[in-house]
Amino acid sequence: MQQRQRIKQYLLQNFLFSNDESALKDDASLIRGGILDSTGIYELIMHLEEEFKISIAPEEMIPENFDTIEAVDRFVSRKLAG
Repeated sequence: MQQRQRIKQYLLQNFLFSNDESALKDDASLIRGGILDSTGIYELIMHLEEEFKISIAPEEMIPENFDTIEAVDRFVSRKLAG
């Protein structure tokens, strides 16, 4: 399964309690849409660190990196490349 798909599946299963991929668009705001709050972002960060074996610094924990599936995917790709 591709990276973006793995991120989307985690969000669907743990925050929307669904497997329906049409329930969440890759460019939909997770924060404004009420899917993620500060606790949810923290849970997502912990999952990303474990799933992709990356370390996320406090200064990287900004909404811009976690607002959409696309943004999360780009952020994880940068972390894996660097």
